[in-house]
Amino acid sequence: MPRKPKFIPGPSRLSTILQELHNEPKLSLTGLRGISLKLAARNDHFGARHFVREELRRIRYANPQLNVEVNKLPKTIQDHWTPEMVVEFEDGAKTTIDMSNKWSTSIAKELMDLAGGDPWKQYKVAAQAAGLPILP
Repeated sequence: MPRKPKFIPGPSRLSTILQELHNEPKLSLTGLRGISLKLAARNDHFGARHFVREELRRIRYANPQLNVEVNKLPKTIQDHWTPEMVVEFEDGAKTTIDMSNKWSTSIAKELMDLAGGDPWKQYKVAAQAAGLPILP
């Protein structure tokens, strides 16, 4: 009877999640107290929903002290409201970012340009000089 070939398992689910969280650039935000998002739970606001699924995990991992609130509200065809992100700074000032008709990466770039600080600016310049995309 021939031997069974040894099975070499691929990377575990935990290791792939950690690899995604540690990808460059590190999305650390400075001077923020909290972020509040309002978006549709289904069937609309696709860029905002992808932002929550893809980029918000990395932002939350890099900023554990940041207060993040996500409101996924039901939306019907008759409702006409846009997704928005309210960014609250430590000095109490608030800025609203409109997330309608945008890709998740462009929402992340806009947030990082607003509160990314010097490390984000340095990474952005280095990526543009090397001809690489700013956010993959």
